[in-house]
Amino acid sequence: MADLFDKCRASAREMEAIAAGVYPYFKAISKLGGTHVTVDGRDMIMVGSNNYLGLSTHPKVRAAALQALEEYGTTCSGSPLLNGTLELHEQLEAGLAAFMGKEAVRIFSTGFQTSQGVIAPLIGRSDTVVVDRLVHASIVDGTRLGFGKVRRFRHNDVESLRRNLEASMDSPGGILVVVDGVYSMEGNLAALPGIVAACKDFNARIMVDDAHGVGVFGKTGAGVLEHFGLTDDVDLVMGTFSKSFASLGGFVAGPKRVISYIKHNSRALIFAAAMPPAATAAALAALEVIQTEPEIRENLWRNTRFLKENIVGLGFDPGPTESPVVPIIVGDDVMVLLFWHRLFQEGLFTNCVLSPAVAQGQQRIRMCAMATHTQEDLERVVEICGRVGRELGLIR
Repeated sequence: MADLFDKCRASAREMEAIAAGVYPYFKAISKLGGTHVTVDGRDMIMVGSNNYLGLSTHPKVRAAALQALEEYGTTCSGSPLLNGTLELHEQLEAGLAAFMGKEAVRIFSTGFQTSQGVIAPLIGRSDTVVVDRLVHASIVDGTRLGFGKVRRFRHNDVESLRRNLEASMDSPGGILVVVDGVYSMEGNLAALPGIVAACKDFNARIMVDDAHGVGVFGKTGAGVLEHFGLTDDVDLVMGTFSKSFASLGGFVAGPKRVISYIKHNSRALIFAAAMPPAATAAALAALEVIQTEPEIRENLWRNTRFLKENIVGLGFDPGPTESPVVPIIVGDDVMVLLFWHRLFQEGLFTNCVLSPAVAQGQQRIRMCAMATHTQEDLERVVEICGRVGRELGLIR
């Protein structure tokens, strides 16, 4: 019989990266200041964060978190089902429901739990869930926890989706289609108009994970559904508080009866501790800022355009991005590790993305623009990327 722990060895790639001094993960930050962080005593420009609107340093968001800490303490110490529901939670849910244009909202302790906690209770043995091949890992895990059949369609390929829906019609149960609103590694949007039309043709329900879209897209910041004018055509939309809302947690918005069913049947909700008071208050304050200070979103898009245009101008390939996610596709494990390491040495905190997080040949540096980046910050980012890219032969 094998020893269970035999598998617990570092991969060759991991060991080589550590030995070479280019291991890019679990870098400890000693000071967090939004667009700048301190690592090993050095000031660095943060271009790896999903803090798109920069609200983690907004005075109203910080003040709300501190006030909640004073009033409620650090934790609810219980499940929302039992002793963990605060009036603060209900205020956040009501505010989000109105903002998202849906009947009801349920909040979860993390965004990852939200995907699991929505999909698993909805997909029974006779049901089918059809997902884009590039959906977030939390959605993949949610489909595994459900008991239904799982089908996958080619990324943003509506015809591939239609073929999968056609093949699912013999099933006696229902069909749920799940896509990301914004794909976190590519930065592109779901082909939502075509996906919605296909779902209507086959009487399938649709859920959009808009974790990277809410706060960023749409006239009011309500996300990709608002951007496409499809708020009423999508059944469920989920989001997270760890990005534009500068907090921690997640939510799902949809019909009142469906949200009620999830509240009473989701193990990820019933058996998890409630969202902490300070995080809840921070998210509620961030929601108010998103609705009342649209100039922050305008700053984000101005910075996004500057960063993308200059990265392309240098000769890098950012792929199909349409969002503040600005990748630099390198396509080779060794080279992307070296590129990340040199950028880090020069004072840029970026994300190094290897396979299987992306397909082979698509390994990349992932950067994100923030509303609070200064022009000087972004000019420095572009200068360093260009200089290091030329040094490594990635661009001319």
